[in-house]
Amino acid sequence: MPDFTHEGHRLAYTVYGTGPRTCVLLHGLLLSQKMHRPLAKALARRGNRVITLDLLGHGQSDRPHDMAAYSMPFFGEQTIALLDHLEVDEAVLAGTSLGANAALEAAAAHPDRVRGMVVEMPVLDNALLGCAIAFTPLMVALTFGAPAMKGVSWLTRRLPTGRFWGADILLDTVRQQPGPSAAVLQGLFFGRVAPHREVRKTIEAPALVIGHDRDPVHPFSDCDALVTELPHARLLRADSLLELRLSPERLTTEIGEFLDECWKPRHKAGGGAPRTRAAGAA
Repeated sequence: MPDFTHEGHRLAYTVYGTGPRTCVLLHGLLLSQKMHRPLAKALARRGNRVITLDLLGHGQSDRPHDMAAYSMPFFGEQTIALLDHLEVDEAVLAGTSLGANAALEAAAAHPDRVRGMVVEMPVLDNALLGCAIAFTPLMVALTFGAPAMKGVSWLTRRLPTGRFWGADILLDTVRQQPGPSAAVLQGLFFGRVAPHREVRKTIEAPALVIGHDRDPVHPFSDCDALVTELPHARLLRADSLLELRLSPERLTTEIGEFLDECWKPRHKAGGGAPRTRAAGAA
């Protein structure tokens, strides 16, 4: 797996497809780039160069034990550092949950590098209570129950890997050593969740926001609010949390068509249209 170094840490990534139209896929909390493998392959077949990235503390990237190494703005900067490493001028950023928030951070800090965004299940203002209820027990278990969690990690690492994609993704979250995972949660718990809503209103990149009902960690109200905040966003309702994973055809088609729109030549004036340049020029 290729990698590069950012701020003294190794970050791992995978490239699917070729060409000037670059899309970066960002995973969810404590997951890995493996979760986006089917989507990456599908988008690559549509003529995109797709890169999946393991953010710091996840997957095959370095996993420091220091909570100060982790924050949402840092994840945004790591995404832009990937573009620098690949010598890519601009890309469409697509992320799920934590990855969605990292895409928002990157777009807020480096608007000239973001051609568009696919924001699936962002974690914003209305999700804070649900996140506290969902992740505080996990953070406590990883921190104070580290010996037991190390045993779980040791046991699950001995299970066969690579046979079932969905099972692999879930097992990977507990195969990791608990210390760095606890540090990730602690760093995010005490940091900001996403750019402030007033900052989000300034993000001009076109955005496809994907949400679904009945999830307190990713409430649909956050998606609805984000579409009103972003100047050039539209909302796509998923049937469930699992639709893009288990029955991806409809959403994959929508995402692919959105990428096609992002890479059309744009004019200088009007409607947030970015710079006049050859589509995908790097």
